[in-house]
Amino acid sequence: MSTVATPSAVGSVPPEGSGKHILAAPRPRYGEKVVLGLLWLCAAISVVTTVGIIVVLFTEAVALFGIPGVSIVEFFTDTAWRPFTDPGSDNFRIGVLPLLNSTLLVTAIALAIAIPLGLATAIYLSEYARPRVRRTVKPFLELLAGVPTVVLGYFALTFMTPLLRSLFGIERVPIFNAMSAGIVVGILVVPTIASISEDSMSAVPRALREGAYGLGSARRHVALKIVFPAALSGIVASIILAFGRAVGETLIVSLAAGNLPPAELPATNPFQQVQTMTAYITQAVGGESARGSVTFQSIFAVGALLFVLTFLVNLIALRIVRRFREEY
Repeated sequence: MSTVATPSAVGSVPPEGSGKHILAAPRPRYGEKVVLGLLWLCAAISVVTTVGIIVVLFTEAVALFGIPGVSIVEFFTDTAWRPFTDPGSDNFRIGVLPLLNSTLLVTAIALAIAIPLGLATAIYLSEYARPRVRRTVKPFLELLAGVPTVVLGYFALTFMTPLLRSLFGIERVPIFNAMSAGIVVGILVVPTIASISEDSMSAVPRALREGAYGLGSARRHVALKIVFPAALSGIVASIILAFGRAVGETLIVSLAAGNLPPAELPATNPFQQVQTMTAYITQAVGGESARGSVTFQSIFAVGALLFVLTFLVNLIALRIVRRFREEY
């Protein structure tokens, strides 16, 4: 009587003279365990590094308010920022609101430039461009995100600022101003919005487009009323990433916006010199502040506030993405 091999017996060796198959013992896969161990190690390093950064940042930030003459209430409510003077003098003011106002002003200008340009580019590449054009344009668009920010900073200072001064007048537009920095930061984050939004729109099933076209919809209606809402979660994510990039931009605002916090709040004039939170950190670090001084500790306090700001925005964005996410 012949024995028929079954799937469970594949790879087994029957003993001589026996009609049964014996399963072979599984061979240990040491390489797989090594790979899993390396992956776990990489994940652990990233978590430990993140926790370490947060601990150091907030520990040093809290130490600021232990210095005599520095109050946490004044830090969040005072409308002047003069941390370079002696804490005991009358000229000492350490209110972070001017830096926060300047950061939000530059970011608002940047997003006002980047969101329309980025979304228009994404809609064109997803719904109107031919495949060959899309394959050619998108790499060049993403290449813009790789331009060093110091180059863009000098572009803002030597090209954008003279252009604004010629359009609106030298008396109205100083050399350092928020508008020039905001426009160039907006150009910087356009690829972020355009690339991620285009990927989200391209992921929308073709059946939705064909159904809309079958009902007689025009291409612009399909793009704006079918594809755009279906890809809304990815679009919101791209805008939040652009916001985080704009808030954290350093060199462009340091070179083009200036290092003078606004004297009056709220500062809404885009043609005034401002100092963002990142620009202050760059200025204070460049000044080689002594460890334990008010200036040194204020660097960490401003950085902690910047971290909290971006963290809250990401939490809000996460709720929005989950609310409007479409699964196909």
